[in-house]
Amino acid sequence: MFSKWRSRNFSKQAVEIKAPVSGKAVPLADVPDEAFAAGHMGLGAAIEPNEGRLIAPFNGTVAHVIKSNHAVMLEQEGTGLQFLFHIGINTVALKGEGFTSHISAGQKVKQGQLLIEFDLDRIKEAGYPVITPVILTNAAELAESVHPVTGKVTAGQDILLTAVLQK
Repeated sequence: MFSKWRSRNFSKQAVEIKAPVSGKAVPLADVPDEAFAAGHMGLGAAIEPNEGRLIAPFNGTVAHVIKSNHAVMLEQEGTGLQFLFHIGINTVALKGEGFTSHISAGQKVKQGQLLIEFDLDRIKEAGYPVITPVILTNAAELAESVHPVTGKVTAGQDILLTAVLQK
């Protein structure tokens, strides 16, 4: 009588997101900007980068590149998860100086593909923090929970966070 329920798979899908930059992963609460630190932009983690290369942590589509090239939004292929990668804090004020984008909106990208190069020294010399928030912007709609990691991460190799998708 209850066999149809026993055969259903009730497990949740966990999606692992690799680090888009190399450095030290820290909690979002460590970001010196209230909008990120308090989670107003979404859930996620942040990385104190040790090199100026942002790569695609998954296959997806570029949803938006900020005009000053300091931030990009990607949508992950297959899940619809959307991520904001924001290089530094208040770096929009640099008006693109020190940032080189290798992508454009609507472009398909492959995991490991170089998205943006940035000059860490230029950002620091201008007085801006280089900490890079990685935000799951549509977590409320698609994710049941988000589990970030902390510690040393290598771009494209180490997992930065795991999102458990809603059923």
